[in-house]
Amino acid sequence: MDELVLETPLSPEEIAENFKDFDLTSALQNTLEEIDAWKRGEEVPIVVRERTLPDVDAAEIRKSLSLTPKDFAGILGVSTQTVEEWESGRSNPTPTERKLMYLIQEDHTLVQKLR
Repeated sequence: MDELVLETPLSPEEIAENFKDFDLTSALQNTLEEIDAWKRGEEVPIVVRERTLPDVDAAEIRKSLSLTPKDFAGILGVSTQTVEEWESGRSNPTPTERKLMYLIQEDHTLVQKLR
C-alpha cells in the first residue's frame, strides 16, 4: 500500500488544536454501530448538512473593482462569456465560484494576489 502524504500549511500544534475536542475512537465506534444497524436492516438516520452559499452579484462585484468582464474572468479562471452569462442571468456561478467572488467582494486585495 502506498503511503498517503497530506500537505498542509498548519503546524502540528495547530492541527492538534483543531482536533482537541474530537474523539476519533468514539466517532469510529459510532460509525461501525451504524454500519451494523444498516446491515441488520435497521433504519439509520442520514445526516445532511445544508450548504449555505453567499449571495453574490457578479456584475456588481466586477464594477466595484473597475474591471472589464475579460479581466474579471481572468481573475476567476473562467471565460469572458461565462462572466457575461452570469451578469445577464443566463447562467449561475458554481458554489466554488460564488465563494471566490464573495471573498473578493469582502477583500479587494485578493484581486492582486489572483492576477
